[in-house]
Order: sequence, then C-alpha cells, then structure tokens
Amino acid sequence: MYTDLTNIIEKSKRIVFFGGAGVSTESGIPDFRSAQGLYSARLAHNLSPETIISLSFFRREPETFFAYYKKNLIHKDAKPNAAHLALGRLEKQGKLSAIVTQNIDGLHQAGGSENVVEMHGSVHRNFCMDCGAAYDAAYILDPAHCEGSVPHCAHCGGIVKPDVVLYEEALDAAVLERAASAISTADTLIVGGTSLVVYPAAGFLRYFKGDHLVLINKSETTADETADLIIRDPIGVVLGSAVP
Repeated sequence: MYTDLTNIIEKSKRIVFFGGAGVSTESGIPDFRSAQGLYSARLAHNLSPETIISLSFFRREPETFFAYYKKNLIHKDAKPNAAHLALGRLEKQGKLSAIVTQNIDGLHQAGGSENVVEMHGSVHRNFCMDCGAAYDAAYILDPAHCEGSVPHCAHCGGIVKPDVVLYEEALDAAVLERAASAISTADTLIVGGTSLVVYPAAGFLRYFKGDHLVLINKSETTADETADLIIRDPIGVVLGSAVP
C-alpha cells in the first residue's frame, strides 16, 4: 500500500525515526495541541496546562502539580500501537539505528525498541530531589508513598520529582548531543506525529544530511518543502503496512 516508503526502507541501512505526540495518539494518549489535546482545555482554577507543568509551579504548588500530572500525563494502561511495534521490528531487522522522541510515555521501549533518545525524559523515571533515589511510575502513583498527591522518598522523605523536562527547564545537553549525532549519521530520516513547531527539538532536522527525508503527519509541517516523501495517513497504519 505504501510502496514508496517500503522501497526507501529496503534501500536504507541507517534509519532514524524522529517522533512527536502524534505517534502515541493511536494508543489513546492525547497530544497537546489538537482540539482534544491537553492545551485545548482550561482548568477549573483558570490555569493552563503549560503553567501547571512548569518548574516554578512545581516548586510553588506541588500538590496541584502532581494532581494534574498523575491524571493527565501518566497513562499506565496505554499499550504500544502499530507504529511502535513496527519500529521495534525495524530495529531488530538492523535497519533502524535510533529513535529520537519528544514523548515521555515509554511506549517505544514497550514496543520493542532499545536505542531510544528521550528528549523530554520519561514518566517511568522519577528521583528524590534530596538523595537521588530512583523510583518508577507505580511508586509515585501509590497513595501509600504520598502526602496528598505529592510522592515522598522512602529513604529520606524528600519530594520525588518526575524525570521529565518541565517548562522553564533546559533539555539535557548529553541527550541533545545523542539526538544530533543519531540524526547526522542517518541515511534516511522518518519524521512522524509532529508538525515540527516546538523548538529546540524541531531544529534538529538541520543535522540531517542523508538521502531520504520522509514525513508522516496528518497536517502540514515546516519541513514539507524539503521532504522526499509526504504521507498524510495515520502513522500506525502507515508503518504497520510498510514495515514487514
């Protein structure tokens, strides 16, 4: 069905996939900016999600932060969709060298991928702000470890912070270097589920010097003019069909 994409994949030896929130919508996780996304709604106290998931708000009102974070950003029942599974197969075939993702849900790993660069962190990693002890998502969701909605360390009692990049926080320099290195050495870059409007992540396409740029997104992107192939269909359908 997607013969052009299948042919590109067959010819490629070092594919990198660069993905955004649209990769996980078929798993039931809303994106941020669509009509159904987290940014389309205002909360009862008239605060935007952007405000609540900022570093300053986390420090100022951790109770409200964690109540919102646990309800809206952790999707413990979400499963990998056809896109995640196809990318897992592509890595096992030796075709896919890396995934660079803006998502924090961990579904790429659940779908079988190992070399995943998580630019914005992961809900599955959490750490004590005082002693550095590490915890999984189940720990911070367990009321037994929380005062109200705020999780505390079992060792020292400090607040346990999600290892995700909040607004007002800088992206990790080592992670950015890994992402740039992966993209710069790719012979094919497949970009999916992102309109490429969020920086600095969107600017990483400038590192690509390979043969084929493929865009899989339902709407237009800022890179459409330079793409070799553009597909507007759902990404799970596309990758599920194109990757054997």
